[in-house]
Amino acid sequence: MPLRRSILSRIVVLHVVAIVIAAVVLRSVLHWSLASDVAKFQLHKMAAQIEIFARHLEPRPGGGWSLHLPDSARDQYSEAYGRYKYAIIDDTGSVIFSSSPSKNALFAIDPNANGIVPHKALTRGGAKTITGASVRRDIGGYPVWIQVAEELSHSDVVVDDILASFLRQVVWIIVPVLFLLLAADIVIFRLAIRPLHRASSRAKHISPTRLEVRLPTDDMPPEILPLVEAVNQALDRFEHGFLAQREFAANAAHEIRTPLAILRTRIETLPHSEASHALGRDVDNMSRVVGQLLDATELETAVVDPEEIADLHEVCVEVAEFIAPLALKQGKSIELMCADEPVLVKGNAEMIRRAARNLVENAIHHTPQGTSIELIVSTDGSISVIDNGDGVPWADREFIFQRFWRRSPHTAGGAGLGLSIVEKIVEAHQGSVAVEDAPGRGAKFTMRFRRDDRTL
Repeated sequence: MPLRRSILSRIVVLHVVAIVIAAVVLRSVLHWSLASDVAKFQLHKMAAQIEIFARHLEPRPGGGWSLHLPDSARDQYSEAYGRYKYAIIDDTGSVIFSSSPSKNALFAIDPNANGIVPHKALTRGGAKTITGASVRRDIGGYPVWIQVAEELSHSDVVVDDILASFLRQVVWIIVPVLFLLLAADIVIFRLAIRPLHRASSRAKHISPTRLEVRLPTDDMPPEILPLVEAVNQALDRFEHGFLAQREFAANAAHEIRTPLAILRTRIETLPHSEASHALGRDVDNMSRVVGQLLDATELETAVVDPEEIADLHEVCVEVAEFIAPLALKQGKSIELMCADEPVLVKGNAEMIRRAARNLVENAIHHTPQGTSIELIVSTDGSISVIDNGDGVPWADREFIFQRFWRRSPHTAGGAGLGLSIVEKIVEAHQGSVAVEDAPGRGAKFTMRFRRDDRTL
């Protein structure tokens, strides 16, 4: 089964990916931007140095050149200082002045270049990196090339170190800020989907007993509102269809009761025979099924008042009195075993009475003639019905409480509604119902209800 991730988890994962990408891209952009600014600053500084050499360089009347640098520039370009270098080259390619005793050009000359030309190279052996610039100037009518350079690896040159340090620090600043924004996004998103949580909480209360409940549309995001409205419209159609079906079942059951009563009266006027007895049994079975249909219809919308109290002793006495004539008519008997004092539980007495009656009627149907059905009320808030039939096989126990389920479709005498009604009533009381083998022969059905704490 595929893993289902929530919207929030997907947003978090996508935000984390975005944070990582943003951190990498931002570092690269900052590195490029700062490196570009540093390069422009260095080129501007080199151009200013070249202007100093151009102002103090002049040709001698008798030939040759003279260079009278200010003391500050002379110290800056001294070999002892070793940070800055310069070279002045004439139009023949000869170095006429240089900060190095070897008098070598700092960079290769491009005769076709115009304006200031930036350079970046390694010193001999590749030990140090130098950056610089060269410019062609006409001094006294003679073309010369002025080159200046600076060692980036010099201890006094801290621009690159500052740049590298800044980039390392900015990452540790940016990433927490981005995660802080992620946390803020999560909080904002939770606030934004709060109407969805309210709608889901409301949806949990929708049931056959609460058909009027609808999902709230107040403060619903516009993107979700059409879906919520469509669900509410579907619930409207469901409610109308469900009510129509329930009304039809109730009306049909009521309409059938009258002809059944007339049919029973006419059968009783017939001469006593095996056929008349069989017809009477069939009418009784049909009447029982009609009654169960009415019970099932009413239970669809039944709600148990949490303040109601029922006496199981009184309920089972009434059930035994009601069922006893039917059992005696079939050659069977009912034994009621209960204490004399009331057994109070939380629930509706009429609904519990229906459940107990259905269990007893089911037991009468499955127990043979000449045997008895035991109806037991326990002080722990339970009702047990024990028959002397064939019992319930293990394979059938998970199906017997399903509506209209019968072990065989050819089984006569019921429609498979009684036990499903029992289960519905017990669930409405937040109780439980179970079936097990009886101590001797047959089956034992037990309904458990919540005791009233005030009686403990």
